Amino acid sequence: MEPTFVMFSIAHFGAMAALGFLILLLFLTKKKWSIQKEKIRLIERIFALSLLMMEVLYHIWLYQSGSWNWSNSLPLELCSISLMMTIVLLWTGNKHIYDFVFYAGIGGALQAVATPVLDLSFPHFRYFHFFYVHFGIILTALYFTWVKGYRPTFKGIIKTMVALNILLPCVFALNIMLQGNYMFLKEKPTNGSLLDFLGPYPWYILSLEFVAFIIFVCLWLLFRKKKHKGESKG
Repeated sequence: MEPTFVMFSIAHFGAMAALGFLILLLFLTKKKWSIQKEKIRLIERIFALSLLMMEVLYHIWLYQSGSWNWSNSLPLELCSISLMMTIVLLWTGNKHIYDFVFYAGIGGALQAVATPVLDLSFPHFRYFHFFYVHFGIILTALYFTWVKGYRPTFKGIIKTMVALNILLPCVFALNIMLQGNYMFLKEKPTNGSLLDFLGPYPWYILSLEFVAFIIFVCLWLLFRKKKHKGESKG
């Protein structure tokens, strides 16, 4: 029998503790990443390829287990889109993509780790896939902030909100065509999530926009570049 994932179980708390440890380790070692630029680029691209490979293996597993279908297997969830953007960011270092990964990536992945929509638990492959790719999104955003010196901006919040609101109607239309529930635009997840506190359908979608904006502002205030005395405000 395959292990069933239970929220706030030992397997869940273990994953959250592992994420906390990795974030702390990255923060404590942020000034020690002074190796050659070529080696840094190689490490970034190897990590990007590992994220891509993990996602490819996930889809192979879905297909082999007879679970892949158009209604719920396409990479149209927010974290799936953030994962693709994370891979591109690691490969290119594009600062516009950094904004999306930092705000939508961290915001979505943290919520996913806290309240996972996950059926299978440790030591199943799906357990490791789920947490590896979500950890990868968060750690990449923090790596580019703490190590590479990128900084989130308020303009980045606006760009991310605009991008999300362009994505939403596209995904909504695909949900109708494919009978899917990508981004939970049709209904809430059945095993509980943040959406349970945001009202009934469809009002929780509007509530989520407000919550997303508040989370993005909090992230910006926490990680923005602090101005020193005498520095211009422009």
